[in-house]
Amino acid sequence: MIRKYIMNRYLKISLVAVASCLVTIQSINAQNQEDIVLDKNIVCLAKNMYYESRNQGVAGQLAVSAVVLNRVNDNRFPNTICEVVKQGPTRSSWKDPKIKIPVKHRCQFSWYCDGKSDKPRNKELYETYLNLAESILLNEMPFLDITDGATFYHADYVLPAWAKQKTKTTEIEDHIFYRWE
Repeated sequence: MIRKYIMNRYLKISLVAVASCLVTIQSINAQNQEDIVLDKNIVCLAKNMYYESRNQGVAGQLAVSAVVLNRVNDNRFPNTICEVVKQGPTRSSWKDPKIKIPVKHRCQFSWYCDGKSDKPRNKELYETYLNLAESILLNEMPFLDITDGATFYHADYVLPAWAKQKTKTTEIEDHIFYRWE
């Protein structure tokens, strides 16, 4: 009888210990998932800065980033940085119909669907953008939206049809920024 009591007691203690470990593991896994999502968003924001504003100063880079972040916070756009950057129509790959690829020249940020490699060539500059994106997303530096809430922009040498329906907010370097009212 005492032996059965002791075994039940140890079994309960063991189950509690296992449950505690599982909760800890689940918590660690959840944190790892958050880190993975954050890491992906850092990469997406850094690549967008690299391809959309690498010929500009810090103001241009921050302005392009502000548009992405403003879109994430606007319910008319996707909810994550990567979804915003990669937004646009897709089609099935001819190699594997389960894989969706962007339709060439039809996405929100031209570099993503221009048919060229998305691997940055200037590693040093790209590393700078990764660090800047990380600092922004981890709130390690104050981030001021210098675009006044812009959700669109274009180069100053083009005039897209949609610009007439948006409110111009500012011009920074060679981009003109707009807000969707």
